[in-house]
Amino acid sequence: MDAIKFVHEQMSPERNFPEFFPGDNITINYKIIEGDKERVQAFRGDVIQISGHNGTRTFTVRKMSNGVGVERIFPFSAPNIVDIQVLKRGKVRRARLFYLRDLVGKKARIKERKFVAKK
Repeated sequence: MDAIKFVHEQMSPERNFPEFFPGDNITINYKIIEGDKERVQAFRGDVIQISGHNGTRTFTVRKMSNGVGVERIFPFSAPNIVDIQVLKRGKVRRARLFYLRDLVGKKARIKERKFVAKK
């Protein structure tokens, strides 16, 4: 076994986040430390990409804030992430949704994936 992979496996704790994919609308609750105070803040947006492998996996979330697009990259192994909630499943055909950066208004919406119960 590679020494670097072994160290990554030993250092990174196992996190049980729900499974999500690009196009999904999620809320990430993460800790913010300001001086000696600590609080939890929510970041709600669409996942536009998931990249990396094992210990270095990251995901990028994009939201609109007062008409300005805001993107944030979160590592899966970040100790500051408290919780992740999947709000909607998106119906997309790509793994990287960078084209959303150029779209405005209704064009920037992602269709919701509908699930049909099998009998």
